Amino acid sequence: MVRIIDRRFDSKNKSAVNRQRFMRRFKQQIRKAVSEAIQGRSIRDLENGEEVSIPARDLSEPSLHHGKGGIWEQVFAGNDQFSSGDLINRPLGGGAGGSGKGKASNEGEHEDDFVFQLSREEFLELFFEDLELPRLVRTQLAKVTDYKTQRAGFTSDGVPANINIIRSMRGALGRRLALGSPYAGRLRELQQQLDDALARDGEDSADVQALRDEIGLLRAKIDRIPFIDSFDLRYNNRIKVPRPTTQAVMFCLMDVSGSMDEERKSTAKRFFMLLYLFLTRSYEHIEVVFIRHHTVAKEVDEEEFFHSRESGGTVVSSALVLMRDILRERYANGQWNIYGAQASDGDNWDNDSPVCGKLLGNEILAWCQYFAYIEITAGEPQNLWREYMKIGGEHDNFAMQRIESPADIYPVFRELFKKTIT
Repeated sequence: MVRIIDRRFDSKNKSAVNRQRFMRRFKQQIRKAVSEAIQGRSIRDLENGEEVSIPARDLSEPSLHHGKGGIWEQVFAGNDQFSSGDLINRPLGGGAGGSGKGKASNEGEHEDDFVFQLSREEFLELFFEDLELPRLVRTQLAKVTDYKTQRAGFTSDGVPANINIIRSMRGALGRRLALGSPYAGRLRELQQQLDDALARDGEDSADVQALRDEIGLLRAKIDRIPFIDSFDLRYNNRIKVPRPTTQAVMFCLMDVSGSMDEERKSTAKRFFMLLYLFLTRSYEHIEVVFIRHHTVAKEVDEEEFFHSRESGGTVVSSALVLMRDILRERYANGQWNIYGAQASDGDNWDNDSPVCGKLLGNEILAWCQYFAYIEITAGEPQNLWREYMKIGGEHDNFAMQRIESPADIYPVFRELFKKTIT
């Protein structure tokens, strides 16, 4: 017979099991609330949880109760109108005897929506769900600050493997000297008196015997001082400190021509959010540069990047030129790790695609740690895709992928995570 003994400590969160059961039961409603929250969130705002509201009607459960029909047998106060066994018609009112007018309604009750807080881990789990990321990748993305251990002096508590012998012996020696010093001084005085008494009175003197007895007591006290005590032990102390991190800048380039509808923009946003979350694992300080383009490119804030209605034709090279100029102006000092993410439907002016290939292959990729291009379309590859294919095999820091749904985003990151996951 196999016996399994669970020696884990009880969780501090006593309602964790009930919470997990609730989330499994109402997963569809929670997923819908998270999806709506993502639409309104900033790319940078993935470090917090989310307050989720579920309509009360979705929480309704079947219940058993007495119907309005049938015959009940009850005991009432006696009077001169009714006798035992008489049948009494049910009152037509609500039973409370009120004097209100009008018909009663079975829709009068109202319950507020149920609101609860998702933790950061729960929110990220739902965020990753339809991206089809492997479990190990999810764990690494959701991981908080990475730490390393370093020595930080000595401590009086620790495990035997961390004992510092030299420090411990030094402490023991100091303690023995401190505790035995008064006895040692007195012992030297008595020894001097004993020598004088022996020279003066000889071995059989009572004073000599008394001095020898006192010297014996002092030596016994000194011998009782422990050679080493737990108080003397010193251990090498190691503390966790955040790993030294550098700074990174993330360029988000998006085509806003007429063919990029809201659904494609939403897919692009998921891609940008995932890349930003990946960068937060490695870098403490991250700047995000938003560049939107049609025939003309410009740097904008995040709100305008995703929600501006400005549109037009498509000249992708304008965005790459602007990115190159910003790189030279702000981030050319060698202290920045540069990442680029470009989202487009791939439909570009034919004469402009070769220009894009030269800009990306000859200039921009030389600056970047990594550059990812996603073509959000279900149709045939466009001219920009074919141009980028020419430089894809020449640069290890460049990845490209065609995306039809959020689940297709992960292949772009597979190469990026390859060096991390071993």
